[in-house]
Amino acid sequence: MTMGSRLLNIQRRAAEHGRLRTGYTQGNRPVRSATWVVTSHSEEHVRAAAELWGGEVEQWTPLNSNIAQWRVITKASSIEALITPGDPLNQYNEMWSAGGCQRRCDGETELLSRQSCLCARQFGEDWHTQPKGRVCSATSRFNVMLPDLSGMGMWRAETHSFYAASEWGGMVDMVLAGTDGKGFVPVTLRIEPRQVVRDGKTKKFPVVVVELRGVTPRQALAGPMSTAMALDPSGTRAVAALEAPRPDYLALAAGALHVDDVGDVYRDANAAGHLNDELVAALSKRAEELKAEAAKKASPGGSTEQVPDEDGAYPAEVVDEPSSTSWPAVAQAGSSN
Repeated sequence: MTMGSRLLNIQRRAAEHGRLRTGYTQGNRPVRSATWVVTSHSEEHVRAAAELWGGEVEQWTPLNSNIAQWRVITKASSIEALITPGDPLNQYNEMWSAGGCQRRCDGETELLSRQSCLCARQFGEDWHTQPKGRVCSATSRFNVMLPDLSGMGMWRAETHSFYAASEWGGMVDMVLAGTDGKGFVPVTLRIEPRQVVRDGKTKKFPVVVVELRGVTPRQALAGPMSTAMALDPSGTRAVAALEAPRPDYLALAAGALHVDDVGDVYRDANAAGHLNDELVAALSKRAEELKAEAAKKASPGGSTEQVPDEDGAYPAEVVDEPSSTSWPAVAQAGSSN
């Protein structure tokens, strides 16, 4: 196929359909969720997600925004997704306020001020253990495609987990090393509850885990896989789509007891696309045989011997009893035996 021209000075990317979140807001209070929260400006996309993963669709307005969106708090803690060609992961240490992004750091250099990492300089290498708002949050944005939802756009999963940032980077880099950023890779996004004990206190939190789905590391690292395999790594959908076993139309016709039964076999074969000249000839022959048998039985010289039907029953003649117009002798007045 010959491709049309593309602008070389802009990055090509698919539209973003919505977000995959691990929390939601009740009023002004943030709430963690053990299941995925799907949000989008498109009601159609959110309703499709609700049909797949459960939950009630509702309108929702994000904090610090007056633009309403749609969301569903699903019942699924894991969902199927595809890593698309290119690098799907973007990571920075960020600090935000009502005025926008105040810091964006790559772990060594704060990019807005062009200074060395401010958090590490102030709090040391364990700066991430400081309370939220005092230091940057490890922000990871992971763009995936959801193959069972409508549209060809991307969905962004975002987490501020320090642990997820480390695991996502390792997982994606291994996949990119094997595929060179080409082709699709099937994955599962799973919300996993975890806990750590620090300074004698137990802290529980969810971490989004990215796992290969339906393929082995050998397959994922052997180079770009076909799109068909990425869409159906287990092959179950291909098996379900295989043609059903072809009925034995000749046997069905041989067991027919009436010409109409042969006609039903003909119509079924035609609807299934199995009709050919040989089958038409065989069905026509069987229909003529049944017509001849019916004509022989109906003719005056035909056999009068009764034969059982397919259920083993013999036809019986029903004789109506004549209606009585007089009382029986034993019931008439003055009669005696």
